[in-house]
Amino acid sequence: MKNTIGSSTKLILLHPYVQKQGSSNRFWALAFVSFLTLAFLLTLIYTRESKITTSIAVASTITSTSTPPLSKAVARALVHYASNSNNTEHMSYTDIKHIADVLQKCSQPCNLLVFGLTHETLLWKALNHNGRTVFIDENRYYAAYIEEKYPEIEAYDVQYTTKLSEMKELIAGVKEQVRNECKPVQNLLFSECKLGLNDLPNQFYEVDWDVILVDGPRGYWPEAPGRMSAIFTASVLARSKKGGNPKTHIFVHDFHQQVDRITSDEFLCKENLVKSMDMLGHFVLERMDANNFQFCRNHNSTTANSSS
Repeated sequence: MKNTIGSSTKLILLHPYVQKQGSSNRFWALAFVSFLTLAFLLTLIYTRESKITTSIAVASTITSTSTPPLSKAVARALVHYASNSNNTEHMSYTDIKHIADVLQKCSQPCNLLVFGLTHETLLWKALNHNGRTVFIDENRYYAAYIEEKYPEIEAYDVQYTTKLSEMKELIAGVKEQVRNECKPVQNLLFSECKLGLNDLPNQFYEVDWDVILVDGPRGYWPEAPGRMSAIFTASVLARSKKGGNPKTHIFVHDFHQQVDRITSDEFLCKENLVKSMDMLGHFVLERMDANNFQFCRNHNSTTANSSS
């Protein structure tokens, strides 16, 4: 009997080269699939980011075009009704219109700083339509009340340490420290000058203010804080601008008051006085070099010959 198993069974041997070749093909196939997957993910991410960027750009364009400048007709109406109010403390039509005209010409977005919460508070906010308007007041309770009643108003309270009766001493102190704490160009946040306001939020000192209105604090009796600090602070903020328009319009209301006029002559300077009308003084100050330690070019002090 023949051995059928031996004659019919065939032994098949796989050469090692064949095994290696199969493994190599699988490796390259896996690498190719991984490459395609990675490329797909990168394309997906890039496309998504492009869509997001485009959406943001479109949204910004829509936002900027959806808030057009305040029309002259609306501005005139606001000025008219504000100046014809029954409130006995409101500004005159002449004064309001002059400030309104400057705000209308201010490059957008315009940064407006107002010392004093007054009858015209809502008017200034409305006239500076697309800009930022900030109010500074010495009455913390009234500032909180205004912000609660009108959430669109940005107001801060500040504690004035000055007295109207101390005007001469305070101005003399600035002159003594004009190269140190009371420099015309500085960041008031880090200043110890008695007339400088340094207790406002940090970001306040980083804003390049285009228009500043001094209509506060109170200053009609010896113990009142007076507007010396407000006028001095306005002058330093204008001269210390880092960017934006190099010129700053500064208005001093109640300019007929002796103390306000003297302080303005000292720190805003007569050569910068553009116009004086009714109860308003209008100054235009330019950005100043940090190495300049003189507030006014042609300085003839009126303090020595005037009483407070």
